[in-house]
Amino acid sequence: MSRALHLFEGFSALEHPTSRVRFAGVIGGEGPPVLLLHGYPQCHATWHDVAPALAERYTVIAPDLPGYGKSRVLDAGPWHKRAVGTELVAMMRALGHDRFAVVGHDRGARVGYRLALDHPDSVSAYCSLAVVPTLDVWPAVDRQFAKGAFHWFLFVQPGDLPERMLAADPDAFLDATLNQMAGGIEKLHPAAVAAYREAFRETSVRQAMIEDYRAAYDVDADHDAADRASGHRMTCPVMVLWADERLVASGMETGALTASDVWRRWADDVRGFDIACGHLLPEQAAEAVIEKVVPFLDASLLSLTKD
Repeated sequence: MSRALHLFEGFSALEHPTSRVRFAGVIGGEGPPVLLLHGYPQCHATWHDVAPALAERYTVIAPDLPGYGKSRVLDAGPWHKRAVGTELVAMMRALGHDRFAVVGHDRGARVGYRLALDHPDSVSAYCSLAVVPTLDVWPAVDRQFAKGAFHWFLFVQPGDLPERMLAADPDAFLDATLNQMAGGIEKLHPAAVAAYREAFRETSVRQAMIEDYRAAYDVDADHDAADRASGHRMTCPVMVLWADERLVASGMETGALTASDVWRRWADDVRGFDIACGHLLPEQAAEAVIEKVVPFLDASLLSLTKD
């Protein structure tokens, strides 16, 4: 059970197996279902301010992604975003939710859009925090992006090089990563940081994170490219929130396009807002995220409750 459960007042521990994953996390609230998906290098604890506010209106399910946090994979994979999305749908259906909204940050947002593309009948609304689709990122990578997101390139190296490097001093690597993302690790809740450290010390968790990025380099990008080529698009409403940081995507280099414009390559019903904070929106700008997400979910989920 997560040491961060006390951050989620009124929530219960989520412990639910599928055929391939033993999911852990938290669940709470009552109303239309909302699935919260965290990013790297975190776990469900990143939602400690957002989830309780949403639980006043919705049933909130915040699992650790497969292999992250306390969730454990039951086979070696591969664990590309399509596979992760399939297991999340299985979990949600077992919990009694055939259709639900998805709010994802960072890696969770990448899982979320793949889930929405592959399972359109399951996703009623999708909100992306701090990312644009992977296929649009790779062609625009430059030296500034490579410096800030060096782990994208470290983790895709073959053999066990990244595994050995992370194992040398897990706490130092994690703390440096969080410090960069947050503009100071002291800005994050100490209990959340403790949960991230506890997980990152586990060899299997670090391996899951590395495999996540390896998938992004090839299989995930191939899945995106196939959808782009076939004209397959997201059919649910989409909201995009991005931090006051430099996003990299094909077409954004000159500043002529916003993140919302990039997402319109993937969906017709898109709205977006920028938020003045660092990369870790759920923790650094929880009030602003709640202010934007609640009206979006209310409008999107109202039709779900009438069906």
